[in-house]
Amino acid sequence: MNSGDIAWILASSALVLLMTPGLAFFYGGLVRRKNVTATIMYSFMSMGLVGVVWVLWGYSLAFAPDLGGFGLIGDLSWFGLAGVSATEPGPYADNIPHQAFMIFQGMFAIITPALITGAFAERMKFSSYVIFIVLWVTIVYAPVAHWVWGANGWLGGLGALDFAGGTVVHINSGIGALAAAIIVGKRTGYGAHPMPPHNVPMVVLGAGLLWFGWFGFNAGSALAADGVAVNAFVVTNTAAAAAILSWVAMSWVFGKKPSVIGAASGAVAGLVAITPAAGFVGVMPALVIGIGAGVICYGAIELLLRLKIDDALAVFGVHGMGGAWGALATGLFVGIGFGVLEVSRGEQILRQLIGIGAVVGWSFVVTSIILLALKYTIGLRASESEEEAGLDLSQHGEGAYTA
Repeated sequence: MNSGDIAWILASSALVLLMTPGLAFFYGGLVRRKNVTATIMYSFMSMGLVGVVWVLWGYSLAFAPDLGGFGLIGDLSWFGLAGVSATEPGPYADNIPHQAFMIFQGMFAIITPALITGAFAERMKFSSYVIFIVLWVTIVYAPVAHWVWGANGWLGGLGALDFAGGTVVHINSGIGALAAAIIVGKRTGYGAHPMPPHNVPMVVLGAGLLWFGWFGFNAGSALAADGVAVNAFVVTNTAAAAAILSWVAMSWVFGKKPSVIGAASGAVAGLVAITPAAGFVGVMPALVIGIGAGVICYGAIELLLRLKIDDALAVFGVHGMGGAWGALATGLFVGIGFGVLEVSRGEQILRQLIGIGAVVGWSFVVTSIILLALKYTIGLRASESEEEAGLDLSQHGEGAYTA
């Protein structure tokens, strides 16, 4: 094992964990004043819930030896981290301890369901959210992680490329968010009353923390302090920068003003889109991916607004569509400037499309089943009076501000 690699993976794990509080600031700034505490709690609670679920059964389901040989799910042989050593390497990397790989992947599992919360912000009951998160990580996230990254996972075996989570994290959460927005329903007063973000500096701070943490997210996925990590670091920054420019240009042309929130959202969209490609493409494709992310994600958000689907914090537009564009772009540009194209480009694009389609279908259907089961048992939404008062006070008894 390599001490430098171990240090880098532990540092990257910390960087990825910081993304979840960063997301809390980003989402917290985007909601109305009366829902700030509740929105931040969604992200912070994911750190607690998934942090426990992951070490008990989540990691085993995602990465343990394949159950039944179908490439669909891991078995429970690593339940409670049984046999997952802090001093010996595991099957996924021989240069770092098995537990280092486990905790790095655990940080991905924490932020992915937290991303979904932006779709139902300002209206879901906290008790329903807690149950939803546990079920979603167990029966939506863990299988998809196994398909793509696990031992003998069927999508990984097919050759679909996902360096750091374009399908596993972003398409998965973005499509889950679309299902949530539809099933949970619109916020009270949606379309009739303005619902502007309450704190723009908070949004920009959150975006900055996400950008900072994303270097661990993408460059850490090299699982070594090497040239692949360096390339992933550079293209991550490049795509985010390019997406800011294209998103601000779109807001300037169509919204008549260069939006600050648009700049923050553009950065996140660029980071999302480069995630699956970060280990496979060079700087020039990263520029194209980032520019495309700003345009595509901006357009997707506008489309949902016209369809009157209340994805409150634009999770589908940024993560669902950004992840899909990034996954497709990985096939379009793999091996250009960095990496190697191992099959024909047409074949690689087909593999990417299969991966996109499989995750879209799984996430939408299974997320919908979970939400409908909760809706018709304990209920999903706060009451209209609780929603009107704000979830900060009605769900937690604590406001974000005292004056």
